[in-house]
Amino acid sequence: MNRRSFIKLAAGGVGVWSLLKLTESEQAMAAGRIEKIGRTDAEWKKLLTAEQYHVLREEGTEPSFSSPLEHEARSGVFVCAACDLALFPSRFKYDSGTGWPSFYDVLPGQVETKTDFKLVLPRTEYHCARCGGHQGHVFKDGPAPTGLRYCNNGVALKFVPGKV
Repeated sequence: MNRRSFIKLAAGGVGVWSLLKLTESEQAMAAGRIEKIGRTDAEWKKLLTAEQYHVLREEGTEPSFSSPLEHEARSGVFVCAACDLALFPSRFKYDSGTGWPSFYDVLPGQVETKTDFKLVLPRTEYHCARCGGHQGHVFKDGPAPTGLRYCNNGVALKFVPGKV
């Protein structure tokens, strides 16, 4: 085998490998699995503001009535501020009167939940399914049709107008 044949064979192998990885990623998305993002704390600190880092990575809470997204009423989608994963279409948003952006449902498979005991009584905390960023808590006091209230930190979200 000469050098040129070897290079062609290697390039073809890389191309096939890349195609398989792309197909695997598309299959995971179609099956509802989200490809995870893993970053170090130092990397997250470079990408996020101090307030975003506190909420998204340290599971903090922003002050109520501090987010301009609480009053966002345009058509569009709310995405994770850390990784841009779509979490809530604007049609799921409502005014809960709590001071945080609230939604009665989430896009399927886009968040993961865990039980939080920080206030002694258990609460359901939810995180972005892609990057693990803390978004907020879900409560069973929301409107129909779900009866749920996804109470989100505005700093953990970005709004993309028109995208639905």
